[in-house]
Parts: sequence; structure tokens; C-alpha cells
Amino acid sequence: MVDYKKIIQRNPNKRFGKPCVRNTRITVYDVLGWLAAGMGFNEILEDFPELTLEDIQACLAYAADREHKLQHSA
Repeated sequence: MVDYKKIIQRNPNKRFGKPCVRNTRITVYDVLGWLAAGMGFNEILEDFPELTLEDIQACLAYAADREHKLQHSA
């Protein structure tokens, strides 16, 4: 699994502090939304050349970790 902590960052001055892919304004939510809408990894990479495959995987790992933490905090 990708270590998302090196890629996903929060900055209170960028996108209202939402988790973003390093040095971009692209949020984890953006990437997950594109995947949910049916975009494939290659399509996202073509449309957003500032992203890498590892960035997309980091978004998925971040979301999985957040879900896991929610499940175990209830």
C-alpha cells in the first residue's frame, strides 16, 4: 500500500484545509469523485498531468484508512 502521508497534505490556506494531493489544489474528494464517476486511472492521468499513479493510489489509501478509523472508533 502507498504511504499516503507523504502525498496527501492539509493546508488551511488551500481548499479550506481539505486533504489535497501534494503541491496541488486537487483534493482527495476530487479524485474519488472522478473514480466513482467511472473515470479510469489513465483517463485521470491524461486530464490532470500533474498527478501520478502513486497520487491516485494515495487518495484511495487515505480514504481506506479514514474508513477503517471510523469503523473502529464507533
